[in-house]
Amino acid sequence: MSDIILKTENLTKHYGGVHALVDANFEMKKGEHVAIMGDNGAGKSTFVRQITGVEQRTSGKVWLYGDEVNFAGPLDAREAGIETVFQTLALADDLDVPDNLFLGREKTKFDWLGPFRFLDYKAMRQATMEGLERTGVKIPNIRNTIQNMSGGQRQCVAIARTATFASRLTIMDEPTAALGVQETAQVENIIRTLKKAGEPLILVSHNMRQVFDLVDRIVVFRRGRICANLDIKNGDHTGEDVVSYITGAKTGAEFEDAL
Repeated sequence: MSDIILKTENLTKHYGGVHALVDANFEMKKGEHVAIMGDNGAGKSTFVRQITGVEQRTSGKVWLYGDEVNFAGPLDAREAGIETVFQTLALADDLDVPDNLFLGREKTKFDWLGPFRFLDYKAMRQATMEGLERTGVKIPNIRNTIQNMSGGQRQCVAIARTATFASRLTIMDEPTAALGVQETAQVENIIRTLKKAGEPLILVSHNMRQVFDLVDRIVVFRRGRICANLDIKNGDHTGEDVVSYITGAKTGAEFEDAL
């Protein structure tokens, strides 16, 4: 059995005459943590949106755990096991932690009553506590509404949602961009916990220090194309190498030729 859990072939997205993503060939292995880096407008978020079904690709193919997938929307991707933490977090401010984790997939009881079902708050609270424990997220009171939480706690709730539903792949889009030092450290510890558990993760980030601390490999996008694929586990690459690819000082021609 192949250890490739995610693969894209010639993944392309055009917005009219704008070629935002061109022939993106990408592979990811079981348990691997991969960072996606690049300048603003390089194609990073466009790539994630095509994988998760937020947008429909212009052309190309996507495989998840060996099966070719064509998600009609993000709900399809979520049901297939892809959990995404977007910069917007997609949390409901007026709801508490369990309600946010189970938003759109609530647990019910007395289903035998037909259309008259009741939310199973006890089961959702129990599953929430288990998800928080798996990720190491510490929320003093899970009954507190999201609007009364700090930015770091909100981010942690969004991340805990991925563990609660045993995701097959977690994608985080700039998870610490708006956080302070202490809150950033908490999120990074959660990512390390996911790594120890063998859960694969794609991290979109501009934070060079963070990337080198947390991931196995860096994929660099420039002008809608993948221009570099750098294995950083053995220390062969530096932040200067990554910046060179991002700015175009290195063209990545050797990488394109290898595809």
